[in-house]
Amino acid sequence: MSRFLDARDLRLLIAAGLVMMMLLGLTYAVNPPPPAQQTIEFPSTYSSGWAGAKAAFLLLGQLGYRVERWKQSPENLPLAPQGSVLVLAQPLEGATASEKSALRRFVTGGGRVLAAGAAAAQIVPDAYATAVPDFNAKPKTYSALLPSPYTRDAPEITLNAADAWTSSTRPWLALYGKDDKVAVVSYKVGNGEVIWWASPSALTNGSIGDKNNMAFFLDCIGSPADSHVYWDEYYHGAKQSLGSYIAGTPLPWAGLQVALAFLAILFTFSRRSGPVRAPATESRLSPLEFVETLGDLYRSAHAAPGAVGVSYRRFRFLLLRQIALPATAKLPDICHSAAARFGWREEPLLDTLARSERAMRTIHLDDNEALDIVRHLHAYSSFLEPAGQQETTRWR
Repeated sequence: MSRFLDARDLRLLIAAGLVMMMLLGLTYAVNPPPPAQQTIEFPSTYSSGWAGAKAAFLLLGQLGYRVERWKQSPENLPLAPQGSVLVLAQPLEGATASEKSALRRFVTGGGRVLAAGAAAAQIVPDAYATAVPDFNAKPKTYSALLPSPYTRDAPEITLNAADAWTSSTRPWLALYGKDDKVAVVSYKVGNGEVIWWASPSALTNGSIGDKNNMAFFLDCIGSPADSHVYWDEYYHGAKQSLGSYIAGTPLPWAGLQVALAFLAILFTFSRRSGPVRAPATESRLSPLEFVETLGDLYRSAHAAPGAVGVSYRRFRFLLLRQIALPATAKLPDICHSAAARFGWREEPLLDTLARSERAMRTIHLDDNEALDIVRHLHAYSSFLEPAGQQETTRWR
């Protein structure tokens, strides 16, 4: 009974396994997992996880705020935004120039934007912030730096400040900070205002219950009677198609690996189940191989006289048959008859035949001389064949 896998199939499966391991390594290199000490924050109102913002969104509704998930472009925000608040909690995508202009129009008209993270600073007008290179995810307590409507109920807050405020082209107020790090900033733009947080952690499910975080969040939103809250989900992927969303996940890499495994299985099955054909083998009796083998034998045995003898006897046999002379004919008679029959010159032909007979009797014949004689004999012999008779005039 034959084995289920022969040696070729086993090698193929091993190669496919190695390719899959390389793809896994490439996936890890292109999209490595986050360090263990850091937390990826994705404060979506749909997420009930630790870093989600579903609790804060539901809390606003329970407290009587007019709150809604905003899945449209900022260009569709109200043109009269008095009392409107837009929450930009760590957006995952950038904004176009027209969207940034719409946000500026929204704030200038009297709207308020709660922007959390460096990514949000790139979208709102006149804000500049950067990510902290060596970010420690351990929450830190930040104290209020000056009296403000946003700090009155929260003298201290707890944040995982992953980003750092850089500057603004407008006068700005540092609301919360610790040592030389600013965690919360506010500044005016026209009739509206921008409040920037170094991290959205204060409104996430896992941290909104920390000391004063809820009160700070509600102070930034404002009074329920006056506020209409638009919680952005547009920059959390709501504007993407299903294909673009999948492209940002590991699914394409997984699909590629599955496709390679399927092709390997299909190739293996087709090899085992296809028609059986004998492999093509080259004949061991091919003329070229015979000539090369014979030449190697003559070379290794230093049998140059023998090689000359083979060519000479073959040419003499063909020539005597063409001019109808006996095998015992003398060289002068042979050359005279060949010249009369084919128009060859007698002297070169006689010289070649005489040299051939001498070379056959020379024990230590020079290889170059033997090669020259064989070439001349071969040239004469080719004119005695049907394909070479038309070129005999060349030797006249």
